Amino acid sequence: MLHKTKGIVLHVLPYNEKYMIINMYTEFFGRSSYLVSNTHGKRSKVSRALLQPLSILEMEVEHHNNRDIQRIKEAKTACTCIQLQYNPYKNATALFLSEVLYRIIQEREANRPLFDYLYHSIQRLDITDEGIGNFHLTFLLQLSTYLGIRPNGRSFKSGCFFDLLNGTFTEGMPEHSHYLNKEDSIVFERLLRINFENMALYSFSRQERARILRHIIQYYKLHLSDFPEIKSLTVMQNLFD
Repeated sequence: MLHKTKGIVLHVLPYNEKYMIINMYTEFFGRSSYLVSNTHGKRSKVSRALLQPLSILEMEVEHHNNRDIQRIKEAKTACTCIQLQYNPYKNATALFLSEVLYRIIQEREANRPLFDYLYHSIQRLDITDEGIGNFHLTFLLQLSTYLGIRPNGRSFKSGCFFDLLNGTFTEGMPEHSHYLNKEDSIVFERLLRINFENMALYSFSRQERARILRHIIQYYKLHLSDFPEIKSLTVMQNLFD
């Protein structure tokens, strides 16, 4: 049976000489994998140009709940994101975020709020220039809400420590090692108020931004099981001055 759905490209994996597997986050089926021919030209049902990280496709697919790998009947772009392909900063950001999403989203059920957040965030990344160096930080902090692990910023008081393990601010130093010092805790509380509308107002050096990103990744590792190393993390840590 054929279904129409939008899908976001997360990862492309060579399968053999003739096929590749496309991992996507879809509007109606959650995380899905599709077997796609490696052939070029008119014989290919999915153009390789459509398979860039975070590309959004409008698809007609075969979907069977008892199959791990599905098939795409037809695919076309759902929105043209030119900047993600040709702007090196946005391209690197898309590569990093697609890897994070590929590693953490495993559910094979529809989650419309999460899909809508990803869909609109990708479009914003393509058209926004102001504050673009903070986009990945903003994206990850906002994403935590949809994953059910949003830090509690309401517990902040001056001189507090941020307890990464429990996701809250505490007046006393935690008895474990997963916490931020007082200076980094102030910065982290400020970041919890960041969004796509105000991210251009947040100014950080490259070193500060890299440290903040490490803290966010550490928080994700503590709250999501089997969170792996992100290969493109180093690229993001060194990208923006």
